[in-house]
Amino acid sequence: MSILPAGPTAYDPGDGWDEAFAAPGVPREHYAGVMEALARTGPRAAAEATRARLRERGVTFGGEDFVVDPVPRLITASEWEEVAAGLRQRVLALDAFLADVHGERRAVAAGVVPEQVVAGAPYLEEDLRGARPAGGARVAIAGLDLVRGADGRFRVLEDNVRTPSGSVYGLAASQAVEEALPVRCPHADAARELGDALRWVLEAANPGAEGELVLLTDGPSNPAWHEHVRLAELAGLRIARPPDLRRRGARLELRDGGAPVRAVYRRTDEDRLRDEDGTLTDAGELLLEPLLEGTVGLVNHYGNGLADDKRVYPYVDDLVRFHLGEEPRLPSVPTYDLADRDTRSDVVENIGDVVVKPRDGYGGDGVTVGPTAGRTELREAREAVQEDPSGWIAQDPVALSTHPTVVGDRLKPRHVDLRPFAFCDGAEVRVVPGGLTRVALEEGSMVVNSSSGGGGKATWVLAGER
Repeated sequence: MSILPAGPTAYDPGDGWDEAFAAPGVPREHYAGVMEALARTGPRAAAEATRARLRERGVTFGGEDFVVDPVPRLITASEWEEVAAGLRQRVLALDAFLADVHGERRAVAAGVVPEQVVAGAPYLEEDLRGARPAGGARVAIAGLDLVRGADGRFRVLEDNVRTPSGSVYGLAASQAVEEALPVRCPHADAARELGDALRWVLEAANPGAEGELVLLTDGPSNPAWHEHVRLAELAGLRIARPPDLRRRGARLELRDGGAPVRAVYRRTDEDRLRDEDGTLTDAGELLLEPLLEGTVGLVNHYGNGLADDKRVYPYVDDLVRFHLGEEPRLPSVPTYDLADRDTRSDVVENIGDVVVKPRDGYGGDGVTVGPTAGRTELREAREAVQEDPSGWIAQDPVALSTHPTVVGDRLKPRHVDLRPFAFCDGAEVRVVPGGLTRVALEEGSMVVNSSSGGGGKATWVLAGER
């Protein structure tokens, strides 16, 4: 059975940018082999084989099967070079900003970021004001969300430098699709590079010290527990929960045996040192004094949530210019800080033309997509913005690119984004090839998050493809 028949039933990519097809029924050159393999295997059979391999390996998210579409996303070497260069630049700028905001705050004094944005940030860690990490970078790992608009150009939709997840799910998707689909597209060994990069940033977080490198987790109750286990395997880390550690003065050690801890990769759901009432969290009790004394390294640092704050996002392009003296190579989607009265007035008047997001939201929760929202949704969004302007931002809508996705026996266009992963030791940035492509499985939907019904795709950077 052909999946690319002639006539009106051919795959129609629509009017936007399709990753795999240049025109109805006409795949882009570097996708020809994938389309031929799908035609031989059959879309349904490929999807079933992919699902079976993931289940065999127990790949779950939040206790549910992790859904992967069998049509891989292919990125040419020249496209990837540009993406990687833009990621390196943005990560260095965000790391410099976080160091600055916990220090002299030159960017605030220069008016690059408004003072009220920083002063009201929920993830600012005043305990760490003036404290320098033992080594490495505050943004040791970044998983930035990229989208392609109708012009085919990548842009940054969101910054994720707190505890970015998804790297192992990208690997799981790649492995399952390789086994299920008879296609061989030479691409980088992302598993090896991911493990090497993770260990590299942990070692850089406390250079010259001795002791265990620990992945700190909540345990099986964490939705990404599968990822925690796999990352520890890839990088040779010791998995521990907060009760497995103890502080002895300004030193951190394993409770079982007393081995010293050199550096911690933080993957717990608790992102702050203190609770809302100012009490130290369990992790804060363990880590605050060692962090202040510089006896333990941390990946990623407390306070990084400030860079994920959507009220900071409108100013990141300017932060690239301020800290690096360069023009952004991966620009942000045009975004509006609604705490500004004039900006807010214009957005409220035209709220049906923008996307409204909560300042500290994630996973698509609380987002109102103006162009597709009903009257009630728009009214509620307008009221929420007027009631708490600093709690919201607005963005120009982006028609996310589409990718062929299996629906029954056919391929249909579904919207996708891309989360690549960058690792920084404070000076150098390594970008692991590929990452995780997330796909909205419902027709017309822009919600790609696994927690909201989205799925994943294998993402391969092609060797030598320009």
